[in-house]
Amino acid sequence: MKADIHPEYADARIICACGNIIETRSTTPEIHVEICSSCHPFFTGKQKLIDTAGRVEKFRARYGRAGDGAGAADTAEAEAAAEA
Repeated sequence: MKADIHPEYADARIICACGNIIETRSTTPEIHVEICSSCHPFFTGKQKLIDTAGRVEKFRARYGRAGDGAGAADTAEAEAAAEA
């Protein structure tokens, strides 16, 4: 076997965007993540929409409000009928 080909496996810190810090071991000394078990909706039981560059608004504008079952075309037709 070749000597000195394996990376150093040392203590590492995983730092979440929410501020939570998890101590573990890795070849990388510091790992930054956007979401962890302290802030993920599955583990917390809270619903939280994470909007990346307006994607949620873009989706809602295209397909209407969540849960009403009507798309943007159906909503436009309903508004036109209500105005007449």
